[in-house]
Amino acid sequence: MEHLVFEIGLALGLIALGGLISAKLRFSVIPFYILIGMAVGPHAMELWHFDFRFIDSAPFIDFMGRIGVLFLLFYLGLEFSVGRLIKSGRNIAVGGSIYIGINFTLGLLLGFLSGFPVAEALIIAGITTISSSAIVAKVLVDLKRTANAETEMILGIIMFEDVFLAVYISILSGFVLSDSSSIGGVLLSALVSLGFMLAVIIIGRKAVPLLNKWLRIRSNELFALVIFGSLFLIAGFSETIHVAEAIGALLVGLVLAETEHAKRIEHLIMPFRDFFGAVFFFSFGLSIDPMSLGGSAIWLALAAVIVTLIGNFSAGMLAGRTASLSPKASANIGLTIVSRGEFSIIMANLGKDGGLLDILQPFSAIYVLILAILGPLLTKQSKSIFSLLNRVFKFKDRRVHKEELL
Repeated sequence: MEHLVFEIGLALGLIALGGLISAKLRFSVIPFYILIGMAVGPHAMELWHFDFRFIDSAPFIDFMGRIGVLFLLFYLGLEFSVGRLIKSGRNIAVGGSIYIGINFTLGLLLGFLSGFPVAEALIIAGITTISSSAIVAKVLVDLKRTANAETEMILGIIMFEDVFLAVYISILSGFVLSDSSSIGGVLLSALVSLGFMLAVIIIGRKAVPLLNKWLRIRSNELFALVIFGSLFLIAGFSETIHVAEAIGALLVGLVLAETEHAKRIEHLIMPFRDFFGAVFFFSFGLSIDPMSLGGSAIWLALAAVIVTLIGNFSAGMLAGRTASLSPKASANIGLTIVSRGEFSIIMANLGKDGGLLDILQPFSAIYVLILAILGPLLTKQSKSIFSLLNRVFKFKDRRVHKEELL
């Protein structure tokens, strides 16, 4: 830790370099942050005072990255609102079930058809099912799609995935780590996760008049401390009851979006969102060792990417249809949440802790890297992709058809 400040400065310089390159090439900045993070790390070199291994500073960079995820999801919640989410409650439940059902089934089939035992197949299914909330949030904000019709469904699916993740990890941990799983414990975990989300949404909405009064703070310094304190307390508490801290941050944003201070909070948060968000993607790349990527894991990862792309697009089209969205908006759902990230790595680490096959680690790293890079690009080009697919499949807008019948 002797040269911590210098190492952090070096990391920020590399992140800035990635941002400048992406701006010059007019590409999404996320892949550049990840790739620069991969290029350095424990496998890199030490050149005079410039230690590109980031051994001492890696834990601190990782923590800054976690803060970045909180700000990204918090800001996304601010751009939305609890009211809009409640109105779409039924559609979100149906759409989330469709999304999880399709992607989990395809992931499980991939595992079994690739000849893996049951435990490994279940881990692969978990890796390929859960999207990256951090990348999705970054893409929605960067492309200014937070007000789009499909964003309600996208946010709903992210929250639905978290409930599924809480249940699935409870089951899989028991199966992989101890060959047993308590049904009561699984049900309790699911109820606690769902109950916490509903409680924050309902209580937060009822408390809007009080929040309006309490947040009438003239001092910008004190206002920032109150907002940041609330964000970290609730996000941190959510993690203690096995709800992802990112979802806790999203919920805080959803509640505060209903207040008269939403715009002031947005202006306060934006610089922190951009700064710490960039550090998150760099730290994510830092956790991937390119030297371990190779062998049969590449082919398995490529197969998983193809399966995920097909599953996501199909799930997006079906979920959007149930919510009476246009085919174009439905396609945006599948293309926006195709990115995989932090949750997939968690699933792979669970397999490692359970002593499962070694291929799971490099497989997950390659798979996550490809979709973390491909996801933002697909989202940005979603209009062109939909137009191309529409020429082949001739998607029909059922809403227009109903209006014609009337």
